[in-house]
Amino acid sequence: MPELPEVDALREFLDEHLVGKEIARVLPVAISVLKTYDPPLSALEGTEVTAVDRHGKFLDITTGRGDARLHLLVHLARAGWLHWKDPLPSGVPRPGKGPLALRTALTGGDGFDLTEAGTTKRLAVHLVRTPRDVPGVARLGPDPLADTFDLPAFAALLAGEQRRIKGALRDQSLIAGIGNAYSDEILHAARMSPFKPTRNLTEEETATLYTAMRTTLREAVDRSHGVAAGRLKAEKKSGLRVHGRTGEACPVCGDTIREVSFSDSSLQYCPTCQTGGKPLADRRLSRLLK
Repeated sequence: MPELPEVDALREFLDEHLVGKEIARVLPVAISVLKTYDPPLSALEGTEVTAVDRHGKFLDITTGRGDARLHLLVHLARAGWLHWKDPLPSGVPRPGKGPLALRTALTGGDGFDLTEAGTTKRLAVHLVRTPRDVPGVARLGPDPLADTFDLPAFAALLAGEQRRIKGALRDQSLIAGIGNAYSDEILHAARMSPFKPTRNLTEEETATLYTAMRTTLREAVDRSHGVAAGRLKAEKKSGLRVHGRTGEACPVCGDTIREVSFSDSSLQYCPTCQTGGKPLADRRLSRLLK
């Protein structure tokens, strides 16, 4: 799943390639992709792209100015991606043929496709007058890389939380933009068990977690910026230390990276770095909560 660093790199890429250009048409191909109907996608025809922003994991493509401004909000979900095409294929794409979900054509002949692999379709596109008209955007917590998101703000968010750190980091209403991969990376950098309850964090541990979060995300953003959209997935994988590396050696201590599986996801961690050398049996049986 694209997370904050990859979505921010896509924002930067589209800011360079899309802003100032005119939209010819936006064609939904997958029946499930478009989540709104008013205004219609035809309202984008002939409008100029004026900005590209990011809200958590949402891309925000803005057209027009003032009261005429519209926002095309894109959430790539787990298996979605954006592919820039120059030139864009001619003709109208046929529904049900392959992973193509939506096509945006520009008057200059270029544009981009949104695709989604697999049979579970969660990629979402919204056309709205303000980003907060999208419920997923309206409920977002603060951006973890925002200048205003300092250590006291982070500590205040965690105060009163009763769940494990892994779940707290992934909650978009608590902190925007962190998913399964980067929560694993942050906890490895902080040398903390993913099962440790947030209520057990000391002030020092909270500061360590905050630093690990900011450093991990900033380094990933810096690696991703300037990378072409088509190479971002490979860049993300190459920079991960524990996530997706079950059975490999930890780059810090050399111990074997282990995994805990859930019904629809899994987490990876290093026992030596994070759990005192003891493997986590699974999410139900483990008592390594310290």
